[in-house]
Formats: sequence, C-alpha cells, structure tokens
Amino acid sequence: MKFEHLIEVNDLANPLLTQLTREELWFGLLCRAEDARAFLPGLEACRIVERGEHRLVRDLDFGSAVIRDCVTFDPLRWIRFESEANDQHAGGSLTITIEEPDPGAFFLRFAYHTSLPEGGEDARYAEFVRSAYHQSDVDTVRVIRMIAESGGLAQ
Repeated sequence: MKFEHLIEVNDLANPLLTQLTREELWFGLLCRAEDARAFLPGLEACRIVERGEHRLVRDLDFGSAVIRDCVTFDPLRWIRFESEANDQHAGGSLTITIEEPDPGAFFLRFAYHTSLPEGGEDARYAEFVRSAYHQSDVDTVRVIRMIAESGGLAQ
C-alpha cells in the first residue's frame, strides 16, 4: 500500500495560531527520531543502536514486539523511517517532507509505503490503516507544536 497526504502546520489566515519556523518543525522531527515515545502510543522504549551523520538505527520496543528501523534524513528538508520486516511486523517506510509553497506556509507531507495490499478483501483494512496513519500524523504536528511552545529549541 502506498499512501500520502499533507498536514497543514501554519495557517497564515489564523492569527491565533502560533506560527512554527522550519527550524522548530525540524527539531520536532528530530525529537521523533531520537525518542518516539511521545509520538507513538504504546511504545515502551526507543533505543538508538547505531548513529551516523545523517542516520540512526533504532529498536522500538512495543512490549509484545520489537521493531528495528533505520532513520535517514536531509536536515531541515526530510526524514525517512524504514522498518525491517520481522515475525511481528511486515516492514515499510514513512518519509516526512517539510514543504513551504509560500513563505512561512509550512506543510508536512507524509508518504507511506507498506506491504499491505490495497484492494480486494483487504480494501476495508487498508482504509482503516490510512485513517489511523492520518490521525497519527495530525498528532505528530500537535506534539511538535507542544515541543515548540515549551521552548524546545531554546533548551
């Protein structure tokens, strides 16, 4: 299954909404890479097992399942999470890209690629998964906003 969507971060027409900068967005995405517990309900531990210049390898411990993934990124532009298939997890990838069609008008593009079939008997399940991904991505922006509002970059 391939699935992607955009989440608006800054609504420039809404003066009540705090506008996030590219740096604040990026910092939030790096927080998700370093310790995903605030972003993934049910995640008990996130352990970095390998670190490179633009790469992390992590073990995500969900209690009943441990998933290894590789995080690669181009700073301030995109981040990709690629999980390995194992007995408890089919594997797949998520790429999150920061888009700015107009100055300050930030969007995050979430692009998923999984081994789930999209059609036939699995069409209803695929639709449920798409909906869950979308809600998770809305929550990701909410958590990034909370990090920025708490002065996450200033610390």
